Amino acid sequence: MKKEEFRLLYDYMTACAEGGAHDTEHVRRVLAYALEIARTEKRVDHDVLIAACLLHDVGREAQAKDPALCHAEVGAKMAYRFLREQGYTGDFAAAVRDAVLTHRFRKDRPPRSMEAKILFDADKLDVVGAMGIARTLEYRAEVGEPLYTLLPGGSVSDGDGDDSPSFFQEYHRKLKRIYDSFYTKRGTEIAESRRAAAERYYEALLTEVRETYAMQEHLEKVVE
Repeated sequence: MKKEEFRLLYDYMTACAEGGAHDTEHVRRVLAYALEIARTEKRVDHDVLIAACLLHDVGREAQAKDPALCHAEVGAKMAYRFLREQGYTGDFAAAVRDAVLTHRFRKDRPPRSMEAKILFDADKLDVVGAMGIARTLEYRAEVGEPLYTLLPGGSVSDGDGDDSPSFFQEYHRKLKRIYDSFYTKRGTEIAESRRAAAERYYEALLTEVRETYAMQEHLEKVVE
């Protein structure tokens, strides 16, 4: 890809970018992961891959305004329209669109092309390990969700099977499960090398929160 093309795509990405957990730095990390994975794969169209990485979250603002929308679906349409307006071929724009459309973990829409699989893995690598914990905490704070919820008896829930949103629930619903979802060998290797860090943090935080709640028993002794 020529520098002029990269700058065109990058500028459009920054114009559409959200702040917080899905900011431009997230996109830059996804691109770095994607290029690392691409080194180990055959028949990768690097231009499609770079464009898809840069544009994969352009629909985030629309989803933030209307949570009923899917940012992958909105972003796929935006990416296709933008690329066509800039003179890219229909085939190129469609390849990027399809990769953007299938990058989301929560949708039952598996990626098909190699570029789409690499984008999926690269995006998920920013959800594993210590970085994944940090970004999840940041995002939960953005949408106003708590770290944890309490069970009917007043004890702290570990999040497994919870109906109420919280960081602990998200750990069980997504962060713990994501390691089995990778498509590429290199993506899997990087993810597995970071799994223990996320597990240690979750266990440590759960332990500390539960210990703190146990200390509240002292309140009954000093407040009559």
